[in-house]
Amino acid sequence: MAASPSDSLGFLLSFRGELTGARIRAALGVAGLHPRHAMTLMQLAPGAMSQRELAAAMEIDPSQLVAVLNELEGEGLAERRRDPADRRRHIVKITDAGATALERVEAAVSEAERELFADLSEAEKVLLRGLLDRVSVEKGDHDCSAG
Repeated sequence: MAASPSDSLGFLLSFRGELTGARIRAALGVAGLHPRHAMTLMQLAPGAMSQRELAAAMEIDPSQLVAVLNELEGEGLAERRRDPADRRRHIVKITDAGATALERVEAAVSEAERELFADLSEAEKVLLRGLLDRVSVEKGDHDCSAG
């Protein structure tokens, strides 16, 4: 007898991930942002950081980050400045407009998550988060630019 797609954890996770991703992208669209832009703003919200640190935190290639930052700067949502201590480094920070956009993103994503995970208890959500954190994904096989 052939295995059901739900018998394969990888397939099930991929399928549910695509559905979840579509729902989150729709929420971000309402806020006017692409997922990679939202992820970048979320990383920058706590404070400015070097472009290299940001690429590492987002686990994306620095050349991909440059494109994202160019788009965010064009929209006035983030800015890059040379580091006065090391002119070769760029420091990236979220702008006031970026912080406002991020508030819209957080509200839209929170609503989507309430709907997506409505049938899960708080303990189950904590368990799910912990399990997903343990799923091994080779670096370079993923990025936040999907979509």
